[in-house]
Amino acid sequence: MANNKLDSLNNNSWKYQQRTLEILSSLSHRTGDLKVYLKEIAKGVSELISVDSSAITICQQGFGQLLASNIEHHEDKRTHSLHGQLTGTVVNTGQSLVVEDTENCTEYGEAPPGCRAYLGIPLRTPQGEVIGTICSFHQKPRNFSTLEIEIVELFAERAATAIDNHYLYQQQRQFNQFLEKEVNLKTEELQATQTKLIERENLAAIGEFAASIVHEIRNPLSTINLVLEYFSKSDLSEQLRKRLNLALDEAKRLEKLLKEILLYAKPQILDISEININKCIQKVLELQRNLPDTINKSIEFEYGNVEVSIQGDEDKIKQVLINIIQNACEAVVSGEKVKLQVNINPRLQEVCIQVRNGGEPIPPHILPLLTQPFFSTKSSGTGLGLAITKRIIEAHNGELSIESNAEEGTLVTVRLPLFLA
Repeated sequence: MANNKLDSLNNNSWKYQQRTLEILSSLSHRTGDLKVYLKEIAKGVSELISVDSSAITICQQGFGQLLASNIEHHEDKRTHSLHGQLTGTVVNTGQSLVVEDTENCTEYGEAPPGCRAYLGIPLRTPQGEVIGTICSFHQKPRNFSTLEIEIVELFAERAATAIDNHYLYQQQRQFNQFLEKEVNLKTEELQATQTKLIERENLAAIGEFAASIVHEIRNPLSTINLVLEYFSKSDLSEQLRKRLNLALDEAKRLEKLLKEILLYAKPQILDISEININKCIQKVLELQRNLPDTINKSIEFEYGNVEVSIQGDEDKIKQVLINIIQNACEAVVSGEKVKLQVNINPRLQEVCIQVRNGGEPIPPHILPLLTQPFFSTKSSGTGLGLAITKRIIEAHNGELSIESNAEEGTLVTVRLPLFLA
């Protein structure tokens, strides 16, 4: 009789091992779906040790979250406290726990509702860290054999490895995304730096070329001007005087163009001092209001009671303001207003100077070209005014932007770093 019982146990053990191998062999994580993989493990455990349900949880800092179960249920992403629970004991001790009857044995913690027999196995990573549990529950009291415990421990090892690999993969993926973003950012910064270096090299070359050309042109131009001025004092017919005045105007325009070419091409060397922006604007407006382009045009200047200061070259900042205000005045007809406003952005620590005017809106495809050298929408323009303005602002570590639409008109914004005493 004893031999028959032993043979029966050996046969059962062999069957257990065979079925265990079959289930383990059928497990596949190729799809990459961790929850499906873990659910198959939970199903296999429940079948092999004949329990009502098995569940796999992930645990961290005293809380657990259900990842998979052999029982169909609504997805629950909530976390549950492990304090005073059987699962909490498994996680805290890092040891397997068997409770044959949860009503008679309560020293290890409280069992889930409807659970009379409990088997809890820790999920341990290859590094020895306990990251969760695989727990089996039965509605009636029962014992768990050593073989059954070993089987669940085998599946727990598979589950722990899958979870650990999954989170390592997620961390690696996040790191790769971060790295890709950083590489793209650094590439953009490098390209921007290279563009600026090329621009500076081009400007240096243009500066040298312009200086020599301007010098060669200025001498004969001065002679031409002198001759034209001499003839203007003569007694000329009306037709000849018109032609002479036209020649004088063109000579002055050429002189202005030569000055602006030199101004644009040469390096922006700044004479730095503290500038009170409100006072600087008021000085510019006193000059602008007496110019032909601003007569009969209202310029409204709005600013708060707070004094706003920057560090920069006051003469060059005045030149920026003159260019922008003059452009705004030229764009409106007599009687229309040009609004000038100064604001502070404490978060970005910058002062924002805005000049708004009505008139015809600037087409969107033209806006990016306005600060390009030698591009002008005016028949008599040199195309260097806004290009020089942009260079001066950038030399002050600032930013120039231009927006335009039919509803709000044209808005030119200058952002400059605040001076923090």
